[in-house]
Amino acid sequence: MSVKRDFRWYLLRFYAASFLVLGLKRKAIDTFEEMLSQYPNDPYVLSSLAYLKTQDGDKFGAIEMYKKVVQRSDAPAYSWYNLAYLQEEVGQIEDAEFSFRKALALDESMDLAWYGLGLTLIQQHRFDEAIKALKKNTQLQPMSPYGWYQLARVYVDRQEPEEAVKIIKHLKEFEPKFAKQLERETGLTA
Repeated sequence: MSVKRDFRWYLLRFYAASFLVLGLKRKAIDTFEEMLSQYPNDPYVLSSLAYLKTQDGDKFGAIEMYKKVVQRSDAPAYSWYNLAYLQEEVGQIEDAEFSFRKALALDESMDLAWYGLGLTLIQQHRFDEAIKALKKNTQLQPMSPYGWYQLARVYVDRQEPEEAVKIIKHLKEFEPKFAKQLERETGLTA
């Protein structure tokens, strides 16, 4: 699905970028909104507006923009991820799960999407699936403590302290602060 862009589109994009460089975020948003009225469903404009709305704290407005982006057949995985991230943040857990899965269908190496999927599954008390997602995250990002931390928490919730202790031992090797935090929170020691 190609987007037709003319000289005016590039001029408006230049203006919006210039406003951002000058710290005039409101004028940049206004310019992108003008672009959107002239170039509806343009993925660059929609994504730019979504980003700026997120920065302004308008998460629901950003979600609406990302929903328009992902309606396109050529929507990239990171757009699905950004949508999912915001949906999870505002408590739209089932929608976030769907969007994380769409991102992963397009790019299964997206470690952050595996992590986000794990968080949404935890919130739905679907611990077996959460473990699979978090294990995939830790395979893709073995030195990040976040997936390991959440994985240990799931094992504690499932009454499998021996698995959580293994993770605490592992975290002590490269992230001792996270290991200590888990020990404090769970009462387990490694």
